[in-house]
Amino acid sequence: MASNTSRSILNEVRQLIPPLSGELHKGQAGRVAVVGGCLDYTGAPYFSAMSSMKLGSDMSHNICEPSAGNVIKTYSPDCIVHGALKYGRDPNEIRKEISGLCDRIHALVVGPGLGRDDHMQMCGKISIECAKEKSLWLVVDADGLWLLQNEPELIKGYRKAVLTPNVVEFGRLCEKLSIKEDKGSDAAVQAVAKALDGPTLLVKGKADRISNGKDEMLYVEEQGGLKRCGGQGDVLSGSLATFLAWTQVTQEDKKGSIPEARRPLLAAYGAASVTRFCSKEAFKRAGRAMLAHDLLEEVGKAYTHYFGDPQAAL
Repeated sequence: MASNTSRSILNEVRQLIPPLSGELHKGQAGRVAVVGGCLDYTGAPYFSAMSSMKLGSDMSHNICEPSAGNVIKTYSPDCIVHGALKYGRDPNEIRKEISGLCDRIHALVVGPGLGRDDHMQMCGKISIECAKEKSLWLVVDADGLWLLQNEPELIKGYRKAVLTPNVVEFGRLCEKLSIKEDKGSDAAVQAVAKALDGPTLLVKGKADRISNGKDEMLYVEEQGGLKRCGGQGDVLSGSLATFLAWTQVTQEDKKGSIPEARRPLLAAYGAASVTRFCSKEAFKRAGRAMLAHDLLEEVGKAYTHYFGDPQAAL
């Protein structure tokens, strides 16, 4: 059962969600894109994009390497796939296409299945730069964090970014930023956030810890599943992108009263709560056989569990 503190924070998260209405047209409930999908990895961007839509965004784009895109298209016709990240393509052409896509979305995820070779890391860098130029909400996960470990200046000072490192990825950031605190401590989370001076951190672990280095630290301690199969972080990144997209929609409609600086903290809290619920329910159903696609079946239920009637919001 949620604590009083948890319920209070979730009530704030609810204020980020735009109400559904018969007056809306396609895309007004959130448009998200995921940059990832290389020669070796096709599942991660799919899970991120699908969790985004299953939580409630209207549209989700996958921006990937063409051969990965051909595979992703076979998983579901719901994904819009752009094979923009072709090996050997002129980087200026890649930048132009990604920049154009950024004009059509509310939030961008960089990292799921991106890979670590020079070409794909370059594409990740271009994507982050385009998001910043367009002042987009940005989620950086997985191999996007590998990029930031090597070039943290890419994200320094950008207040509309949320980073989602696991324990290992967080440790690498600590080392790169010369953080001396115990890597498992709250002080280290706060220190990394302060060093980056803008992005919000969602550090995954036994309890998920969320900090921008300035406001209070939020903890998500809802029970999750006991199996740590791959793909759960991708469900988190896609869900987070949807909450961030919703903050953009409610801001544009001048609805809600949550200050912009607090919105990424709350979006991260909502996404972490949803992902833990999905993991718990999927594990109840599948046990040791649980896989990432089992979590996708629980995303809609997670929304109803935390926020009630899918139409209800502000």
